[in-house]
Amino acid sequence: MVGTVNFQLLVSKSGHLIGVAELDNQASLNALSFEMIDLLYHQLLQWQRDDMVSCVVLCGAGEKAFCAGGDVRAMYHAMSEDEMSEDESHTQATEFLTRYFTLEYQCDYLIHTYSKPIIAWGDGIVMGGGIGLYVGASHRVLTERSKLAMPEITIGLYPDVGGTWFLNQLPQGIGLFLGLTGAVINAPDALALDIAEHIIPADHKEKLLNDLIQLPWQASDNPYLLVDQALVNLSVAAQTDPLLPDKQLIPYFEQIQTACMGDDLYQISSNIHGLIANDKWMERAKSTMAAGSPISAHICFRQVTQYAHLDLADCFRLELSLSVRCGTLGEFQEGVRARLIDKTGDPKWLFPTVDQVDNRVIDVLFTSLWPDNTHPLANLQQ
Repeated sequence: MVGTVNFQLLVSKSGHLIGVAELDNQASLNALSFEMIDLLYHQLLQWQRDDMVSCVVLCGAGEKAFCAGGDVRAMYHAMSEDEMSEDESHTQATEFLTRYFTLEYQCDYLIHTYSKPIIAWGDGIVMGGGIGLYVGASHRVLTERSKLAMPEITIGLYPDVGGTWFLNQLPQGIGLFLGLTGAVINAPDALALDIAEHIIPADHKEKLLNDLIQLPWQASDNPYLLVDQALVNLSVAAQTDPLLPDKQLIPYFEQIQTACMGDDLYQISSNIHGLIANDKWMERAKSTMAAGSPISAHICFRQVTQYAHLDLADCFRLELSLSVRCGTLGEFQEGVRARLIDKTGDPKWLFPTVDQVDNRVIDVLFTSLWPDNTHPLANLQQ
């Protein structure tokens, strides 16, 4: 998988510029190859330095996805090179994963801390690495066909790309539930949880771009407020859109919060399984959790119970070690093999259930691979 990112500069009436970055890897639902992240990261840096660029729009090509995640197939091949010895394969995996995740997290962090408005047009599938790009934007838009999730538990990874930070920004228990179940939420749910700020009909994308061109950028000292006003005007039409789906998570909000209280992961898992479900959405969440990696469940549990105090930069530093260690442990490799490579759907997890996981394994995963001063993400600002 290679893919690309299409860049365009729109000229406003005042001569100011609107940068448009379009993720283009439609065959893989705009999943992020290393080359795509590299292109996006360096273009964002360039636009940030250009005084004539007033704002940025980040979107996905086609109608199916904003971004479905990272290039886990490339990671799988780096983790399972047959012709190499075990030590050589381990070294190759470590090097590739370190390189990939370092760049991805740098790009995510740049979006979070960008000095200009970034509008994330989250149409269609927004999952995994796509969530990492989306949640950091200053202005987050969804459409009637948006679907969001952090489904890493299904492939033996965990909610990364800043998940340690943004899952802890959600109401108590909700972030843990989303991480443990990989549950897919829609635009009304995301709006209610403040993951998104606006819902705009999918066919209004071009109107948004045209409205941005018309804004009086030269006359305003607050470009964020200008973008807010443009998005509010467009989102009014979505409030009564008959195509807008009903909320799926919010009806279970209090039950989920109660189920996810406590300091025992096994009990919390049992509580979630015991939730009375009135629809396929909750049943799917339960079955995903039951089939997911017990190690991933333990990682997610620690993220929201032991690391809620970390600032954003430290979250990314923690996750870089976690992600690389997951890649060399074997759980992540096995999950990708079973779900995406062989597609057998029967991963052989290292531990059968959450209560059988050796906590010493989780302790090692949370141990940094680098001293603070040589950490690949040491230069992220606090």
